[in-house]
Amino acid sequence: MAGRMDSPLILVDDKHVPLYRIVWVADLPHWCGDKDCEREGEYEIRLDVEESVWTSLRGRDDVLASLKKWCGDPEDDNDPLF
Repeated sequence: MAGRMDSPLILVDDKHVPLYRIVWVADLPHWCGDKDCEREGEYEIRLDVEESVWTSLRGRDDVLASLKKWCGDPEDDNDPLF
């Protein structure tokens, strides 16, 4: 299958995350207004079992690109899964 990945892992900051654990990826950066918040401006990547990892905009975009490649691009007519 052309375009498929050899491994379903993505490096998010310093963590190797299996793509199949990702439930959703935030479209907007975190903002809660709390003066002590350490996640302001970071993007949440929600994992199963109520866990999350946090990353930059570039990290978020890398995760989305990897998910698209791993799952197949629904806009690609040559992809046999869709």
